Amino acid sequence: MQTYTGYESLLASAAATGQEPDEATLEGLRVFGEQAADDGITLRALVVHHLARARVAWPVGTAGADCVLATVQTAVEALCEGYERAQQLAFRQEESRRREFIDDLLYGRGDLGRLVERAEQFGLRLSHAHAVAVAEGADPYLEGEAVPRLVERAVNARFGDRNVLLTTKDGRMICIAPGDQRDVLIHFAKQAHAATDGGRAAIGRPHPGAGGVVHSYEEALRALDLAVRLELDDPVLYAADLLVYPVLTRDRQAMADLVRTTLGPLLRSRNGPQPHLDTLTAYFDAGCVTTYAARKLSLSVRAFTYRLERIHQLTGSDPLNPRHRYALQTAVIGARILNWPDQNA
Repeated sequence: MQTYTGYESLLASAAATGQEPDEATLEGLRVFGEQAADDGITLRALVVHHLARARVAWPVGTAGADCVLATVQTAVEALCEGYERAQQLAFRQEESRRREFIDDLLYGRGDLGRLVERAEQFGLRLSHAHAVAVAEGADPYLEGEAVPRLVERAVNARFGDRNVLLTTKDGRMICIAPGDQRDVLIHFAKQAHAATDGGRAAIGRPHPGAGGVVHSYEEALRALDLAVRLELDDPVLYAADLLVYPVLTRDRQAMADLVRTTLGPLLRSRNGPQPHLDTLTAYFDAGCVTTYAARKLSLSVRAFTYRLERIHQLTGSDPLNPRHRYALQTAVIGARILNWPDQNA
C-alpha cells in the first residue's frame, strides 16, 4: 500500500521542531484518505499501514517523542476525515441515484429498457409481477428517521434479502415486493401500523412489468384516500377488497346525478343533510339492523326509527324497503367519496 508522500519527513519535522502539521498538510492527508477510499482500500488497512510506517520512522531516543505521537494522531485523524468524506459523498450520490430511480419507477418515467436495468441494481426484476404497500401516519415519514428505520429492520430481520425495496416518498413509507410474496407486504403494513400507534397502510394488487409497479402504487394510494372519505378504520387495507368503489365512481357524472337526485331533498332538512347521512351510514354498516345502528349513534331505537321515517318522507325512498335500499346505499357511498354536499357534486 502506498504511504502518504512526505509522511516520514512530517514525523521527523515534528520531532525536530515540536510543531504540528499546518492546515495545507492536513488537507493533503484528507485528499489522500479520499483517494484511498475511492481505490477500495479499507479504513482499517489505511490506519494500520500508517501506524506501521510511524514505528519505522520513530525518532531514536525520547526527545521529541511526544510531538511525534501528537503528529501521528493528527495525521491519522486527517486521513480518516478524508476517507469518511469520500464515503459520505458516495452515499449521497448513491442515495440520489436511488431517489431518482424510485421517482421514475413510481411515476412511470424514463426509458423502459434502462429502467429495467436500473431496477436490477436495487434487487427488482421488473419482468416479474410486483405489488406495492404504502403506509402513512399522522406525521410525514422522512428517509433515515426512526420509524422508517425501525420498520425496515423489522422487515429485513424476518425476511432477509427477498428482492424487496423499502423507501419513503411524499411523506409515506413504501414497500415494493414480488407479487407472490404477499406476506412481506402484510408484515410491512403491520409493522408500520405498530410503529406509529395508529398509522394506516394499503396494499395494491400485483401487476407485471414496470407499469405494474405504478399501477399497484396508485391502487394503494387510492385505497388510502377511500379510507379517509369512507371513514374506514381498518389498519391494513387491500385494494382488491375495495374494487367496487372505483367501479361505482368510474362514471363520476352519473354518480353525482344519483347523489343529487336521491339525497338532494335532505338539503331541505332543518339541521342539514349530515345527521341523515350519518343515520343511513350507520344503518347500512350495521347490516340494516336498527338496534345496532341506533347504539352506534347513541340513540334510542325509537329516535333512530324516526330518523329513517323522516328520510323516507324527504326523499321518497324507504331505507326499510329492499327495492329502495340499494339506490340509497349506493348514493350514500357516492356522497362520501365525492364529499357531498361540501363539494357540491
